[in-house]
Amino acid sequence: MTTTVVPEAYRNAVIAHIMIDGAAAAIGFYTEAFGAEELFRIDTPDGRVVHAEVSIQGSRIMLGDAEGPYFSAPTTVGGTTVGLHVFVEDVDALAQRAVAAGAELLQPPADQFHGDRTAILRDPSGHVWVLLTHVEDLTPEEVARRARELLL
Repeated sequence: MTTTVVPEAYRNAVIAHIMIDGAAAAIGFYTEAFGAEELFRIDTPDGRVVHAEVSIQGSRIMLGDAEGPYFSAPTTVGGTTVGLHVFVEDVDALAQRAVAAGAELLQPPADQFHGDRTAILRDPSGHVWVLLTHVEDLTPEEVARRARELLL
């Protein structure tokens, strides 16, 4: 049997691994809000999540309870420095679903200069999600031109 160096599910991607206080509840929220599918999970005997992976419309994310000297949850450090971008089929419907499940809408769905319809939400764990539906194919030059126009 041949072992691949990089499994196909992780090829050509940086996989976010988010740390959460209450990862089990977060998995429930992601299932309700985003229609996430739990791929697998490793729990401790006391119910903490050591590691889990979920898929949101084909995009994989890793998560677990924040423990140890290397990881902190956004709720313990006053926010997050990372936005989790996920391309979805219908940003308007998914943003509405997420808000109904308890997400905070930071930016309602709107068409953006870069060719995507985008909404920004904060989940109950403090992570910021940027949901996008691609609506227009643009060259990098056109995106840059549009960005410059917005800055003027």
